[in-house]
Amino acid sequence: MNQTVVSYLAQYEFFDSLLALFGGNQGLLTFVIFMIFCLAIVGMCATIGGLGTYAERKISADIQARIGPNRVGPYGILQFLADGVKMMTKEDVMPFSADKFLFYLAPMLALVGVFATLAVLPFSTGFTLSDMNVGIFYLIAISSLVGVSVFLGGYASNSKWSMLGGMRGASQIISYEIPVTISILAITLLAGGMGFGTISAHQRGLPTNWFIFHNPFSFIAFFVYFVGALAETNRAPFDLPEAESELVSGYHTEYTGMRFGFFALAEYIEVFVVCGVGAALFLGGSNLPVDLSFDIIPLQLVEVVIFMTKALLLYYVVIWIRWTFPRLRVDQLMSICWKYLTPIAIFNLVGCAIWVVLFNGKSVAQLLMGGGH
Repeated sequence: MNQTVVSYLAQYEFFDSLLALFGGNQGLLTFVIFMIFCLAIVGMCATIGGLGTYAERKISADIQARIGPNRVGPYGILQFLADGVKMMTKEDVMPFSADKFLFYLAPMLALVGVFATLAVLPFSTGFTLSDMNVGIFYLIAISSLVGVSVFLGGYASNSKWSMLGGMRGASQIISYEIPVTISILAITLLAGGMGFGTISAHQRGLPTNWFIFHNPFSFIAFFVYFVGALAETNRAPFDLPEAESELVSGYHTEYTGMRFGFFALAEYIEVFVVCGVGAALFLGGSNLPVDLSFDIIPLQLVEVVIFMTKALLLYYVVIWIRWTFPRLRVDQLMSICWKYLTPIAIFNLVGCAIWVVLFNGKSVAQLLMGGGH
């Protein structure tokens, strides 16, 4: 099954009216609907990425007892627009000895890899661009482009600082993909499918049905996923690919203007994506706290608000962690991945498999209170 926003809207009577306006050309209507939703989602996430820089500075200012941006707009809220204008007007400089094609390709790959993941991000049960039955597989595969862009950005610049940052980024992202992927597999094992729709359906109702509370192994898996996601997105204390105190600015040292802005925008949107995936896999996604037997579009909008609230709360935690913990050394970063997170993730996967067999897939709450889905 591959439910899309078009197939969801097709169940309502107004869809037939829209189809008549397009002369019965269902292909054209489908294209227009997808285009509208794509532009809306990309625009929203681009705005979140821009506001993420503002939130980062405001939250860090609060933590450090400072004021933060407070000049451009009310409470400095328009600071990210001023930053965007500055980046668009700055000179686009490329090192003379850089690989021109790869130098220009790297920031594009970062944006493509991030925006492509939005196709399966479950904003609600109906307002999802594509609820593929292999959505998890697609997400893991397409998000790997970000790691490629980090390495290419460092390699193509022909700078020792950039190259070191690119190598760090490649080794870090490839390494931490393993515990993250294994933690996600534990959830797909409990849900019995790789589609976000299937995973969300198993978490309907009260928060006790969320997978984070399903069993002790899935509870630990959430924290393994979250720590691994921090490292995959190059966030502190795992920001070794940038490491401005050591490598000037790491893999994007030689990038200026909007090409640097593309890397920054991709990072902040990627943080939102991994927080959204975490909310969908472990925190009930967009499900309402009650299991309703009917579905109307206003309820879909409420689901979007619920999903965004959960994702943005995790976003806040990501920023909070950045300004709380110091940066790790490279050897510490690799030790955490290979000596701790990966074995724990494998243990959780095996534990979830045993739990499904022994208790027929029921959660702790279902075993204590009786009943089940």
